Amino acid sequence: MYNKFMDKSFFSIFKVFFKIGALLLGGGYVILPLLTSELAQKKGWLTSDELCEYYAISTSLPGIVAANVAIFTGRKLLGTKGAIAAIVGVTLPAFVAIILLASVLTEIVHFKSVNYIFWGVGIGVITLLFLAVKEMWHSCITDKWTSAIYIVCLLLALSGKFSPAIIVIFSILVGLITQFIKSRRIKND
Repeated sequence: MYNKFMDKSFFSIFKVFFKIGALLLGGGYVILPLLTSELAQKKGWLTSDELCEYYAISTSLPGIVAANVAIFTGRKLLGTKGAIAAIVGVTLPAFVAIILLASVLTEIVHFKSVNYIFWGVGIGVITLLFLAVKEMWHSCITDKWTSAIYIVCLLLALSGKFSPAIIVIFSILVGLITQFIKSRRIKND
């Protein structure tokens, strides 16, 4: 009997990530809801928490967020072959779309109907960003301490005086210090 949860072949990983890449409007920041739907809920290959961890790591590394998440996920599923299947799958739709649209887009961008399409895509991207925040919220904001760190980071970001890189580095340092303190407490108990 065929079990979709066990099929972690090169082609199945490629196919899932190709689908994600084809639906990935707005960049890597909207990939988390798509990954959760496809990999955690439909396939059962990973948990939502694992995906949130891969996403968090991917956003703090150089490169394309969607590609980074795909590599981490593919490697977890099938090693190097899985990473290759995932990265090719997630990037191929965008590559093909850019090749096909590059010459046509400059000719059709002034049509009102095309502007309405872009407006609709923008609304869809905002919705996916909201879902990504919601998914991350449940795994990251877990107590009063993490809520306080979130509020500090939000205020720093809204002030406009700090670059996002500085805020991410600040968050990483606070996370490391928090983990160090928790480890010391457990060791001393």
